[in-house]
Amino acid sequence: MLNSIPIPSFSCPLHHKQTLLNFKSTLTTIINSNTSSLQSVQLNSWNPNSDCCTWNRVKCSTNTTTTITELHLSNVVPEFPNPVPVFSTILIPLFHIQSLKLLDLSSNSLSGNVPEEIGNLTKLRELYLGNNRFFGGIPSSIVNMKGLELFDLSDNLFSMKIPSDIGRLSNMVKLDLSKNQFTGPIPSSFQNLTKLETLRVEENKLSGVIPTWLFNVRTLKHLFIGGSGNNLIWNNKAKIVPMCSLEQISMTSCGISGQIPEWIASQINLHFLDLRVNNLTGSFPDWLAKMNISGIVLSDNKLTGLIPPRLFESTSLEFLALSRNNFSGELPGNIGHAGAMTALMLSGNNFFGQIPRSMSNMHRLHVLDLSRNKLSGDSFPNFEKTPLLYVDISYNDFFGQIPLSFSTEIGTLSLGGNKFSGDLPSNLTNLVNLECLDLYNNDITGNFQDVFPKIPTIKVLNLRNNSLQGFIPETIYNVTSLRILDLSGNYLTGSIPNFDKMIEISPYTKDPLTDVSFSDNFIDDIEYQDLVVNWKNSLQGLSSDLLDMYWFWDLSNNNISGEIPTSLGNLKSLKVLNISHNKISGHIPVSFGNLKEIESLDLSHNEISGLIPQSLVKLDQLAILDVSNNRLTGRIPNGGQMDTMNELNFFVNNSGLCGMQIMIKCPEDQPPEGNAEDENNQSWILWEGTWVGFPIGFFSSILIMGHFLKFLLLFKIW
Repeated sequence: MLNSIPIPSFSCPLHHKQTLLNFKSTLTTIINSNTSSLQSVQLNSWNPNSDCCTWNRVKCSTNTTTTITELHLSNVVPEFPNPVPVFSTILIPLFHIQSLKLLDLSSNSLSGNVPEEIGNLTKLRELYLGNNRFFGGIPSSIVNMKGLELFDLSDNLFSMKIPSDIGRLSNMVKLDLSKNQFTGPIPSSFQNLTKLETLRVEENKLSGVIPTWLFNVRTLKHLFIGGSGNNLIWNNKAKIVPMCSLEQISMTSCGISGQIPEWIASQINLHFLDLRVNNLTGSFPDWLAKMNISGIVLSDNKLTGLIPPRLFESTSLEFLALSRNNFSGELPGNIGHAGAMTALMLSGNNFFGQIPRSMSNMHRLHVLDLSRNKLSGDSFPNFEKTPLLYVDISYNDFFGQIPLSFSTEIGTLSLGGNKFSGDLPSNLTNLVNLECLDLYNNDITGNFQDVFPKIPTIKVLNLRNNSLQGFIPETIYNVTSLRILDLSGNYLTGSIPNFDKMIEISPYTKDPLTDVSFSDNFIDDIEYQDLVVNWKNSLQGLSSDLLDMYWFWDLSNNNISGEIPTSLGNLKSLKVLNISHNKISGHIPVSFGNLKEIESLDLSHNEISGLIPQSLVKLDQLAILDVSNNRLTGRIPNGGQMDTMNELNFFVNNSGLCGMQIMIKCPEDQPPEGNAEDENNQSWILWEGTWVGFPIGFFSSILIMGHFLKFLLLFKIW
């Protein structure tokens, strides 16, 4: 009898198995056809000789009839420097596996419209399509997924209006449409989502008045609306009596004015509040200081007055950002009592006095930004037992020796724009994880070569406008991680060293909050100061988020002499090179034609002679070339970007340059001698050409400069 009992099969259906194998094969073909080397998608266990229910990223039911219920396919496409587009049509076969309850396709470079066939998945409970490049609208067939509880379309290119039919998905618990290009109002049908706990629609192009009925959705706990680019309007006269109990409120760039809304005080379970980039006025309310909140972000408002000391008696406050307001007074002496604090950002206010000693007790603090205030003093708390990764106290009135009482974990130290003096301290080398050191605009002295390059981890070094002496040592090529080097405005001598070994540069990717355990990643776009650099005598900001793609060297305004080493042309990722206002002689190396990423090259105010090498026509990214005030001769090269280098001031005061860019004919282009009438006619033509060509060249250069400066202004700061 036992032998007659049927044994259930737990193998996945063969047609589902074949569907998955075809998906893997198609995806692999797309990847390999768009890359120079063979790549494999992250589906190694998907083998035709095994049961697909045993494969990684696949889960099956354990019922008598085995079916696939979950596909976890996030990040199966390998990461490339230039993303490979995978068109969404390859997903259609997956949408016929109607037993699916969970489908995760996030972070795969998927592009195109979401196929209507997705509506076949009528049993689906969770759908993750975030962090791709989907565009168009949400397919109307989504209404077929009556049981959908979690719907994530975040970080794509979706546009058009949010369909009101989403309001018919009555089981929805979490809806994330953030970071897209949706337009129109928030659909009123969302009121029908009686189980909704999380609504994220921030960072879109939504418009209209923010509906007050949002606060009547009793189940709502997490609300994120507004953000950059949105056109939503807050009714500042509306009387809000929330029927929900919110745990997270983010209403950035919503035009909220007046004092911080008091209805927030009724949210007794609130642990995160983000009202940055509004028009809030008044003081920091006492009721907010008494709430048991983990994160408060009020940056970019018009708040005034003192910070209540009561705020720092909280045992739960982890994240406080009050930057760019009008707060004033001294920092509360008990600020260090907030022992749970991981990030404290108070930049751009009017705080004065010293940094309170109690801050040395903040044993979980990772990020400290007190920049752009009026703080002063020559002594600092001892932070050696504080796990600080990022410190910015630039643009204050601190003086005395450079403070170095930090733990060896520190990666970024910004002290620029103060009044620090004394020699560059040799014990900087004790900060073994230091990647960014910014000491510009102080009065630091000493010999540069005595300390550097003894910090092998350094990636960003800004010592602009100090009083450093000495020379740049040959051994600087050992610092192979160096990307941003600004030594301008000092008294350095010697010659530019060879860089034969410094060819490959590791990326600047350290995120100061990588190790910060602030719950739920509340702040995705953490506000770090830009790195300020000198671009054509104008200070510009390089975004800290984009330092991994920028390589900038400025050695200008020193006493450097000798010739330009040919090996400098090996730095193929260099985007900006400025060695102007020195005593450099010799020729421009032909190897400069290898600087394929160079955008600005400033060699002006030196003693460089000879020709401008023809190899520069290979520089497709070049937007600015300044060789003025040298001893250059001969024809300015023609071709490529060199034909656009027609800013006259960038070529003046050389002994014999000629070329179409500056409207001076070269001797070999002069016509043969003729009669006086011919000469007069030629002279008239030459002058007429000058008057016609000059405005054309002038306005062309303005357009080019404008375009390039627009590019640079993308590197703006928080």
